[in-house]
Amino acid sequence: MLARHPEVFTLPETGFFMRLIGGMNYRWGDSDAKAPRRRLARRLGLARRYGRSQFRDLQHSLIPNGPVRVPWSEAACAGRFLALLDRLATEQGCSTWLEKTPAHLLYLDEIERYSPDARFVHVIRPGIDVLASLVDANLRYDASNAFGGDLARWALRWNRAAEIHRAHIGLPRHHFVFLEDLARDPDGQWARLCRFLELPVDAAIDAACRQVISHPELEPWKHAALSGQPRLAASKVNDVFGPRLREWLARKLVSYEALHAAGGDVPAPTVRRTRSAPA
Repeated sequence: MLARHPEVFTLPETGFFMRLIGGMNYRWGDSDAKAPRRRLARRLGLARRYGRSQFRDLQHSLIPNGPVRVPWSEAACAGRFLALLDRLATEQGCSTWLEKTPAHLLYLDEIERYSPDARFVHVIRPGIDVLASLVDANLRYDASNAFGGDLARWALRWNRAAEIHRAHIGLPRHHFVFLEDLARDPDGQWARLCRFLELPVDAAIDAACRQVISHPELEPWKHAALSGQPRLAASKVNDVFGPRLREWLARKLVSYEALHAAGGDVPAPTVRRTRSAPA
């Protein structure tokens, strides 16, 4: 939706902070994840070798004739990444850019440290629907590389995500959109979102998204989202899960209803205009 706004530049998920900092499984709280060992390197502020390599590839894909070398420090890599998105947004005549890697939820502290004016849009739907979609994607697209792991692991991850979301309800620079509210009242939710990002609410937006927001050949499960039209998809829960699994998930998952009651339609705080606005 935001990619249809003339003031917003976006691109496919970069995974930048996830790759630069690492430790994603540990941050999710996976039972088999080990704590990162790079204590000395982190104290020295050095970026991971893998993260620098991935950033080099990303940098080249976005600006083929850009810098060849990648900084050694984590802070310098983050600074260059943010400056790169600023530059790309400016070249497209946009005042705001959007970065939407879901796992960046685990790196909010670092993102806020490196980009203090960043704003975050938390998009949430019921956990049982999220898990049903993961299972469905695995069955239909053989997406085990993207959504590997058993159901118990993903249930714990959704609970971890809900914990992080709840901790940021009501904080400045954090805005909450619940999918059911967006489908029920798209105009009202759009107005709230634009006010939070200080985007013109009445701007003429594209009828469909024209920007490249994903790689459909690699992420076929995103086809339905490419138009940028809000809709409430039919639930896959009853097709994917039997009665016993639905009962188990109802016991294991953090209450979506409680999260919605806490974060739904919370007035957006007034914040200063900024170019860099990851979400």
